[in-house]
Amino acid sequence: MFENLCTLPLSADLFTQALHPIEPLLGVGLSTGHVQCFRLPAADRSSDDDDADVSVLSDGKGTIDTVWRTKRHKGSCRTLAFSNDGSALYSAGTDSLLKHFSPTTGQVASKIAIPSAKSVPDSPTLLHVLSPQTLLLACDSGALHLLDLRDGALAASKPQQTHFPHDDFVSSITPLPPSAESTSGYSKQWISTGGTTLAVTDLRRGVLVRSDDQEDELLCTAFISGMGPKKNRDNGVVAVGTGSGVLTLWDKGSWDDQQDRVIVDPARGGGESLDCIVQIPEDVARGKKVAVGVGDGSLRIVDLTKREVEITLRHDDLEAVVALGFDCQGRMISGGGQTVKVWEESPLLCRGGSEDDDSEAEDSDDDDHDDNSDDEKPTNGVEHKRRSSRDSDSSDGDDEGTKKRKKRRKGKANTTLGPHGAHGVLRFKGLD
Repeated sequence: MFENLCTLPLSADLFTQALHPIEPLLGVGLSTGHVQCFRLPAADRSSDDDDADVSVLSDGKGTIDTVWRTKRHKGSCRTLAFSNDGSALYSAGTDSLLKHFSPTTGQVASKIAIPSAKSVPDSPTLLHVLSPQTLLLACDSGALHLLDLRDGALAASKPQQTHFPHDDFVSSITPLPPSAESTSGYSKQWISTGGTTLAVTDLRRGVLVRSDDQEDELLCTAFISGMGPKKNRDNGVVAVGTGSGVLTLWDKGSWDDQQDRVIVDPARGGGESLDCIVQIPEDVARGKKVAVGVGDGSLRIVDLTKREVEITLRHDDLEAVVALGFDCQGRMISGGGQTVKVWEESPLLCRGGSEDDDSEAEDSDDDDHDDNSDDEKPTNGVEHKRRSSRDSDSSDGDDEGTKKRKKRRKGKANTTLGPHGAHGVLRFKGLD
């Protein structure tokens, strides 16, 4: 399904990545506190270059340009997020600072201090832009802050609201689709995971429900529309990656417990952790499928309809995959360790084997061309006889010849059966 287009080496371990919604821009946050913005190579390939070598050197130089790079935080950069229209980029680090800056220049426009927890600095874990007016900030203490955004800037030094959906750090945030009555078109409810529980929080009413203890760490989430119970297929489900290599499925609205499970890493004693997940666009996957980043450095493509792992890709041999996403051109971007990889839909798989058929046809054409050459006279004579016989035969003759060949293959053409049929008794002429 996917082939590795290029590999981008980084100067330090990757902690987070963010993809621009409408441009091929990639932002990465590193363990050193640096934030770097790259412009990815164009995905468009002309039809004349179908047979060209599109592979890129593993260092990625010459195809991926660095737009800017800066030391954004004193500690590590924990999380990044683009605004809905891509006009702003937000970062948060272990220095307890949240910064807003330009994605094209990297220049800081505003910043605030992250609220502490019981007089102790509270490091951030996640940023998510819910709407042009609301930014979600999750922290190690389990606190979930709602920050006011006006014109894309941090308008106030303190959060508008703070909720505590989990007792442990918040590991994922996924918005639920807006209701049919929504006038803004933006979600007002979201799912979060933390520790061993899943929770649903409303923008106005706070935490609505918290699941039962799953006795397994919940690490990542993705909402999949168009799936659900038999009587309500359009309900939607939430796929949740766990620390034991199992992908659990939850029906929207039934938040008490999971409804189904897909074993992604079936190792004894519990598999590798499923650290990140993203739905594959349906025009690429042709079905309900997700890509899962695993703790062993692999990527697993999971078919949710069949409840099985379809294919395994390799991002790194040692380091876990910590970030996954699809850019505006439909390419999958995986990050982990000190590398970022760009994956593109394989043209061979897209054509469904048609390229192999074309190559076989081309080979046969080449053979015919060689047969007609003066150097291969014996073959030329045989080929001339074949062509003459084909030209002289009518379509009816071809059909009759085909039928005779079929009879010979079945062993019935020259065999005379006795009175008992095909039971080993033959009829001999003159002995009746």
